[in-house]
Amino acid sequence: MADDSAPPRTYREEAHAIHARDVHFDFSGVPMHYIPGEVLATHVTNVMHLVLPEGERAMAACLAEALPHIDDERLREEVTGFIGQESMHAGSHEGARRHLQSIGLDVESYVTKVAWLVDRVLGDHGLTGRAEQEWLKERMGLFAGMEHFTAVIGEWLLESKVLEELGMDPTMLDLVRWHGAEEVEHRSVVFDAYMHVDGGYARRVRTGLLASGLLLPLFVVSTAYLYRKDPSPAKGRFWGQQFLSATVRGVIPSFTTFFTEMPRYLRPGFHPSQLGSMDNALRYLAHSPAARG
Repeated sequence: MADDSAPPRTYREEAHAIHARDVHFDFSGVPMHYIPGEVLATHVTNVMHLVLPEGERAMAACLAEALPHIDDERLREEVTGFIGQESMHAGSHEGARRHLQSIGLDVESYVTKVAWLVDRVLGDHGLTGRAEQEWLKERMGLFAGMEHFTAVIGEWLLESKVLEELGMDPTMLDLVRWHGAEEVEHRSVVFDAYMHVDGGYARRVRTGLLASGLLLPLFVVSTAYLYRKDPSPAKGRFWGQQFLSATVRGVIPSFTTFFTEMPRYLRPGFHPSQLGSMDNALRYLAHSPAARG
C-alpha cells in the first residue's frame, strides 16, 4: 500500500517484544469515589479507563485490517502484540465498568453510545478497492495521533505521585498505571504501522490535528456526563471549580496537553520513541500487583 515512488522506510525496532500480559483485578472493594475527596478527578480518570478503551478497540480492529499490508516481520510481531494488549485492556476495564455500574454509577448506557459512535465514525464502512485502502490509511493516521496522547497520559500516570499521596484505591491505581505503562511500552507501534503503509506527512498533520480536536471534547463531554450521573449527594454543585482545583494541584493532567503536544508530534523528525521512559514502564509492569498475581 505504500507509495512506490517514496524512498524505502525501515522499521525502528525497540529492544524487546510487546506481548499481552495476563492480569487480574479484584474490584469488589473499590468505592465510587476511589480518589478520596476528589469527585471530579475520579470521573476524569473514569474517562481514561472506561471511555477511551472503546477507541482502543476500534484501533486494534484497524491494525488487524492493516496486518496483510505489513511485510516487515518485526513490525508484524509488534502489531500482533499491540492487538493482544488492547484486548486485555478492554477486558480489564470492563470489569471496572461492571463494578461501578453495580454500585450506582450509570456507566453502561454512555459507554454503549460511545461504542456505537466509534463504530459509525471509525469503522471500515464496508468499503472496497482504492476507497478501502485510503480509508484504512486515514484511520491509521488518526489512531497514530490519538496514541500520542495516550502515551503522554500514560507517562503522567506513571510519574505522578499525587494519586498515591491522596490515597487512591490501590486496585484502581494499579489498573490505570498498568494501562499507562503499556501505553508507553507500545507507544511506537501504531505510528510505525502508519509510516509503513503510508507515511505521508500531510496526512499525519491533518489526522494529528483532527485527533487532538476529537479527544478534547470527548474528555469534557464524558466527564460532565459521569459527574451528572454520580448519585452521591455530597459530590458538590460546581464541577468547574473542582476541575480547576484538580488541574492546579496536578491531580489530573492539564487540558492544555491537547494543544502543547501537537507541535512535538508534528515535527517532521518526530518518533514516539522520544516520549517517556521505557525503563519506567517496564519496571512498573514487572512489579504491578495485578500482573504478578
